[in-house]
Amino acid sequence: MELSAEYLREKLQRDLEAEHVEVEDTTPNRCAASFRVLVVSAKFEGKPLLQRHRLVNTCLAEELLHIHAFEQKTLTPEQWAREQQK
Repeated sequence: MELSAEYLREKLQRDLEAEHVEVEDTTPNRCAASFRVLVVSAKFEGKPLLQRHRLVNTCLAEELLHIHAFEQKTLTPEQWAREQQK
């Protein structure tokens, strides 16, 4: 499986109906083994952090088998708007 930041971004955006997704390949040599993601989705409304992360992990279940490190931040659109104002 060929992983890339762009591939993960598109999949998260499509499957979670996200309004904003950032994906950074944090592997030192950019070999697609470590990623940091930010996902903003209305699907996270009313859900605690663990459930939000489970949604992301379920979306990327197949890909996570090939990723060594995965850091995620999940926000609702309202939370994202507040962060943008800081």
